[in-house]
Amino acid sequence: MRTIRIIEHISLDGVIQGPGGPNEDGYLYGGWTAPHADPAAGEAIVAAQGETFDLLLGRRTYDIFGGYWPKADKSPMADSLNAATKYVATHRPDSLEWGPVEDLGPDIVEGIRRIKSKGGPDLIVWGSSTLTPVLLEHGLADEVLLLVFPVLLGTGKRFFSDGTPPRELALVSTKAVSSGVIISTYRPSGPLRTGSVDDAAE
Repeated sequence: MRTIRIIEHISLDGVIQGPGGPNEDGYLYGGWTAPHADPAAGEAIVAAQGETFDLLLGRRTYDIFGGYWPKADKSPMADSLNAATKYVATHRPDSLEWGPVEDLGPDIVEGIRRIKSKGGPDLIVWGSSTLTPVLLEHGLADEVLLLVFPVLLGTGKRFFSDGTPPRELALVSTKAVSSGVIISTYRPSGPLRTGSVDDAAE
């Protein structure tokens, strides 16, 4: 059974759109992570991905990555992303060009279950705001790594959008780096519980 690990750059108000550069995804504030770049955050990402991994992506994120990483300067990150098998949620499988690549098929949940059950490296999810709620809803995500940046963006695609299923997550580890980014790892731990603050005070 393969581990599915979600990794996100996220603002304090939950936005994950366009973190990497000014022209990414047509987002007004594209590149909002750059002023807070920190070697420790990069090290956390490399450690979370592992030496070898495959990618599980929504079509929009696949297109953004595919337009950048094959042309990027040679680096360990570029090499690992280009070499990874990309499993993509798409209605246009014939137009997938950045390989090695495989579409998830018409039933996305069944496709994810199929590749998760096979042997192979961990599956890393970047971006993909429409795919991550599906993973959480169906209990397919094993870990969530959030790099929370000290910015408020006010608008943009959010990681936890309306329709995200109620769930609890257990905090596995957390640390703050000098740039103000907080890096936290969570694991889904079950359905949402509710109660009363009066009960907690007793």
